Amino acid sequence: MKIYHSTPKQDGFFMPAEYAPHEGCLMIWPERGDSWQYGAFPARKAFAEVASAIAESEKVTVCASFEQYDTAREMLPAKIRVVEMASDDSWARDYAPVFVLNRETGIRRGIDFSFNAWGGLEDGLYFPWDKDNRMAKKLCDLYENDCYDAQDFVLEGGSIHVDGEGTAMTTESCLLSRGRNPELSKEEIEEKLKQYLNVEKVLWLPYGIYQDETNGHIDNICAFTSPGEAVLAWTEDQNDPQYAMSEADYEYLLSVTDARGRKLKIHKLPLPAPVTMKEEECEGLLHMDGKPTRTPGERLAASYVNFYISNQAVIVPAFHDPADLEAQRILKELFPGRELIPVYARNILIGGGNIHCITQQIPAVQKLDN
Repeated sequence: MKIYHSTPKQDGFFMPAEYAPHEGCLMIWPERGDSWQYGAFPARKAFAEVASAIAESEKVTVCASFEQYDTAREMLPAKIRVVEMASDDSWARDYAPVFVLNRETGIRRGIDFSFNAWGGLEDGLYFPWDKDNRMAKKLCDLYENDCYDAQDFVLEGGSIHVDGEGTAMTTESCLLSRGRNPELSKEEIEEKLKQYLNVEKVLWLPYGIYQDETNGHIDNICAFTSPGEAVLAWTEDQNDPQYAMSEADYEYLLSVTDARGRKLKIHKLPLPAPVTMKEEECEGLLHMDGKPTRTPGERLAASYVNFYISNQAVIVPAFHDPADLEAQRILKELFPGRELIPVYARNILIGGGNIHCITQQIPAVQKLDN
C-alpha cells in the first residue's frame, strides 16, 4: 500500500455518491459494554440483520476483535467475510476509509482522516480512540488500495454526503464544533472538503438532529437520494425542539443551488415520535469512568434519514412507530429500482447511531465517462 500526501483533487480522484455502484460494505462487530446494552447481544442481532440485508446485493466484510471473532462468525451468514481487527467501538461510517475513484482509470484509493471520537478531549464520547484511528489504513491494506494521509484533518464519514456531481453537504453544528478542527476557519474547512472529496460546492446546513451526540452529523438529518434531490428529517410538531432546527435547514436548502446550478428538490421525511431510554435498557449498560452513559427518559436521535443504500436495496431504520410506514413509502418512491428493507433499529440507536452509522460503502472500481 502506497501512502499519498497529495489530495484526491490534485490526482483526479473524487468521492462517488452512495447510490453509485458498490463493490461492498464494511461493518464492525459491536462489543463495547458502555455503548451496547446487555453485553451487546441485542445489538449483535440487529447488526447481523443489517449485514444480511446488505449482503443480498454486495459483498460485506465485518471486522471483529480477537475476543468476538468466533461469535461474529457463528452469527453471520457464510457469504459475509469476517476479519479480525482491533477497534474501540463499532462505527464504520466514521473511521473506516472514505473511498475515492479516478474517473479516467477507475482506480480506487482510500482516505485516512483523523478520528477523535467526535470531539476529542473537548466533547468526545470516549477515550482512548487510537484503535479506531488506525482502522482506515488497515482497511486500505486489506482491500489493497493506496491511501491518502489526511491525519491532519478531523473528519467522520457521517458528517458528509456527496451527490457524485460536485456537491457535498455537511452541518455547521458538526464541522465547526470546537472539538474537531478549532484552528481552521469555516473557509479553510470547506477548502479541505473540496480538496479531499473533489467537489466544487459545499452546502452547510445549520443543524443536525436534536440530541445527536456527534454534534449533528449530516447523515441523520439530510441525504441525497439522486442528483438534485434530497430527503430532510421533518416534524410538524412545533413544540418539538427539532421543529425549528429542521425548519432552518429547509429554508437554507431552498435558498441554495448545487454545484451544477440546480435548485434542490427537498422531500420531507417524517420523524418517529421521540424515542427515549427505558430504565431497564440503562441498567444493561456499563458505566464509563464511574458515570452512566445513558439515563432513563433520555431522548435518542432517532431518524429515518439514517438509511444505507446498497446495490439493490435501501436498508432503513424502523422503530415500531406509525411513521415507519410513511417513511418507507416515501423512500420507496425515491428509490424505485431498489427493494425497501426495514430493520428494527432501537438496539442500534441505543449505542448512539443507526444503520448508516454502522456501515461504510466501498465504491465499485469502474471507469466513468463524465
